Amino acid sequence: MHAPHELSEGPEHEQRARPPRAERRLELVSVLLLALTTLATAWCGYQAARWSGEQSQHYARASATRIKALQASTRAGQLRVDDLLYFNGWLDARRAGNDGLAAIYRRRFRPEFVPAFRAWIAQRPFTNPRAISGPLYMPQYRSADLARSVTLDTAADDLYAEGTDAKTNDDRYILSTVFFAAVLFFAGISLRLDWRPLKIAVLGMALALLVGGVTFVLTLPVA
Repeated sequence: MHAPHELSEGPEHEQRARPPRAERRLELVSVLLLALTTLATAWCGYQAARWSGEQSQHYARASATRIKALQASTRAGQLRVDDLLYFNGWLDARRAGNDGLAAIYRRRFRPEFVPAFRAWIAQRPFTNPRAISGPLYMPQYRSADLARSVTLDTAADDLYAEGTDAKTNDDRYILSTVFFAAVLFFAGISLRLDWRPLKIAVLGMALALLVGGVTFVLTLPVA
């Protein structure tokens, strides 16, 4: 049962209970800020995850390439020792006058060593005091494994640098979520404020942070 005045005041009472149009607009602004900020936060989280994956892949590839470079360098060192041993054997056989043994050692020289040996012999090292001390120090002595090691080592440095750049982008995307978290805080708390000037100030701060965060994100590369 309702009193007669309550029945007559129904629509007017509801109309008076509605918030003013300005308040509804401020609430709409708050909701829009919350929605846009949620989307921006999700995008930044997605990009941070992508860049984190890029970082891991680059670091893993850099480590694998570095191992291959070390293997090539080790092989180059071992072959250099072999060249030195065969050269010393040839030198001892020649000094002893054993031409047959010297010929055997010479036939066992590696193809990479032969150009340096011939260039060293062309200097007449046994009579020329200014000749280079050995074929291993000649510019013609080139190791394919050593060159491969240098190339792989450079590639590993580049991959590591790319991984570091990916980590930097990951950190920047994570930093941008701090701006958006502040926007969510201010936009959410504005819905609880009754004093209009304070609500407008809080929404202004949230909007400024959102614009600053979006501007910062737009400068970042996309994975």
